[in-house]
Amino acid sequence: MHIRAIPMPLHQRVGIYLKKNIVLCIAFMAAALTTAAVPVDKAYLGYFDWRTLTCLFCVLAVVCALKNISFFYLLASAIVRRFRNARLSVLVLVYITFIGSMLIANDMALLTFLPLGYFVLHTTGKEKYMAFTFIMQNIAANLGGMLTPFGNPQNLYLYSKFAIPNAEFMAIMAPPFILAIAMITLCCLIFVKPEPLCMQQQRLAFKPKRTAAYLALFALSIAIVFRGIPYVVGLAVIPVALFFLDKKALKDVDYGLLFTFVFFFIFSGNMARIGAVRNMFSFLLEKNTLLVSIASCQLISNVPSAILLSQFTGNYADLLLGVNIGGAGTLIASLASLITFREYASHNPGKTGRYVALFSAFNFLFLGVLTGFVMLIGA
Repeated sequence: MHIRAIPMPLHQRVGIYLKKNIVLCIAFMAAALTTAAVPVDKAYLGYFDWRTLTCLFCVLAVVCALKNISFFYLLASAIVRRFRNARLSVLVLVYITFIGSMLIANDMALLTFLPLGYFVLHTTGKEKYMAFTFIMQNIAANLGGMLTPFGNPQNLYLYSKFAIPNAEFMAIMAPPFILAIAMITLCCLIFVKPEPLCMQQQRLAFKPKRTAAYLALFALSIAIVFRGIPYVVGLAVIPVALFFLDKKALKDVDYGLLFTFVFFFIFSGNMARIGAVRNMFSFLLEKNTLLVSIASCQLISNVPSAILLSQFTGNYADLLLGVNIGGAGTLIASLASLITFREYASHNPGKTGRYVALFSAFNFLFLGVLTGFVMLIGA
């Protein structure tokens, strides 16, 4: 006898969506509230960085296509198979996330490799390292992504807005990036023991033609990010190609993240037109752009901080450092941290209190050390 599934009521589906996209809701409310002070007019069209939105969409769409053919899982599991103890496996998982964030953005790296971290630790009976591994993957995603323009969403925005030269961008971010690698490695060596483990493998078919096609589209996305190709080319080619190759990839794009940017563009654009706000931020940023941007991230997250503060300062070097280092700290300092928390809570619903405490301890340690280091070398 076939039992027909009862569809979930609309209000429940809406409630679940809102819980999963709390930052999007905050962005919408922030944008809506500022329209009271700055009524909608033609100037709103100038708020949006269309190039940033296009680049973000193209990268997210191609990454979804690669994820749908298990490309990243196959790549990661092939590396993990080479290691046979907990310490090395956790290091590999963290390094994969670290490298992945530089190539596919921090949130996509976490969505791709957090499930792999859970799978490895769960199937080998090493759940005791789950919270630590997730936290290190989160820190690796936030801090690994800071080296490249497309590694973090705020990087893509600032890179585009200020037209930062590629070499200068990487020169600014290289010192804290190298220190972050050293700190993450040291933490893994200290807190994970070299215990033997054995992992079961899933058999997944490799699809060479699809992989080649998607990697070509990914290369096109990267060329657009680095301004080698006009962004309108990507907007024309990538959606059309994926429409025929993988419609699901277009459906799976994190449109919530895109609309979060849209609403924060409206919010920051309106704030910049309010005289008192403009004067306050200009004064604070003139005093210390680095510390103000780091503090702002702890309260409203790094992406909106980058968009908002960029309206009041031309010191993009300190702003870039601040909104990347500032991704460590509180749970809301980075959009990626909320993704990690959501993933951990889904597997460990009764242990979120311990996770938040451990998360805060490690994140504020990284935040303090990196902030002190950047201030020291910049003095």
